Amino acid sequence: MTDLLERLTKHRRTLHQIPELSFEEFKTADYIRSELDKMGVDYFTPLDTATVVYFEGSDADSDTIGFRADIDALPIEEETGLPYSSSHKGRMHACGHDGHTSILLTFASKVKELSDQKQLKKNVMLIFQPSEESNAGADAVIKSFPFEKYNIKQIYGLHLGPDIPEGKLATRPGFLMASATEYRIKVKGLSAHVAQKDQGHSALGAVTHIANQLAQVQHYFLDGLHQNILHIGKLSAGEAINTVASNGYIEGTIRTYIPEDLEKIKDKMTDIIYSVDTLFGTTTELTVAKGYPAVYNDESLLDTVQKSAEAVDLSVDILSEPYLFGEDFSFYSSIAETNFSFLGVRNEEKGYIHGLHTALFNFDERILLKGVQYYQSILETLGACS
Repeated sequence: MTDLLERLTKHRRTLHQIPELSFEEFKTADYIRSELDKMGVDYFTPLDTATVVYFEGSDADSDTIGFRADIDALPIEEETGLPYSSSHKGRMHACGHDGHTSILLTFASKVKELSDQKQLKKNVMLIFQPSEESNAGADAVIKSFPFEKYNIKQIYGLHLGPDIPEGKLATRPGFLMASATEYRIKVKGLSAHVAQKDQGHSALGAVTHIANQLAQVQHYFLDGLHQNILHIGKLSAGEAINTVASNGYIEGTIRTYIPEDLEKIKDKMTDIIYSVDTLFGTTTELTVAKGYPAVYNDESLLDTVQKSAEAVDLSVDILSEPYLFGEDFSFYSSIAETNFSFLGVRNEEKGYIHGLHTALFNFDERILLKGVQYYQSILETLGACS
């Protein structure tokens, strides 16, 4: 156990010092691959910074069980003061991906032991995935790697949860996390001096109108029982104190669970853009990114999750409501049954109270042991090893 913790801690602290943004995780990928090389584990590289490991089980024509970790970091300046703080200015593992990767990398060594000892019955696949925070790395990996060749039936994932107490695993069947879709609106007006404002077309007026109308979409056009967010995160317009604004800009995010709600929101946004151009004489462009689907946990996997967690002394908390966070783990539902769960890291006595995507986020590395044990317990619960 001590050796396992030492490995986990080494991985986590090394990775924590070299955080890299989406699709730029070259040092991170090099570290993962060098550690796999030391273990004598073969791997595929479907993308420059994606690494996929496949262990073949002894049972003929057996199913494959998958496990995924995300490896990218965030554009945040770290403020923890840790001796192993980020060495990359303006970059930080503020979402726990260094922990996720450390769990999966350590788990790889355990699966290798099972395979070497001829105790691995079913196939196991480990996915070290880039670019969760943006650009849908999961989707890119799925499109780049022939998962269909490997009979993959189930994929499990973990995320550190700073709002969940240590010793708990939080999950739920059905929707766990919302879809996340970014949008951007560019408004082109016509500048004029304020003394001749009637000769201009105000991008500021258009932007203000759009903002007001977006706030009405949930109230008037969507089922009141459905949780949706149509959020404006940034808004700007204008060039000078005494001119009619010729340019305006809005960007934000949409969070939904029901795909039909997302389509309604996009349709209403299009209607709003049309109406504002008619009213203000502006030319407005709406761009909606592909986004991440909602994370959906297959009910059939819940029993495995509960049994596996409890076997390693993790109490299971079945969440009553889904989160409105987004996660690109959702894409894996297109190729297998999936379960995504949160491993609690909150401990007020130790001072581990800071949220995800904050400059002070940290956790007790000993909890990562539970992640490795939980993954191994899944193999045991499914009869994938002896």
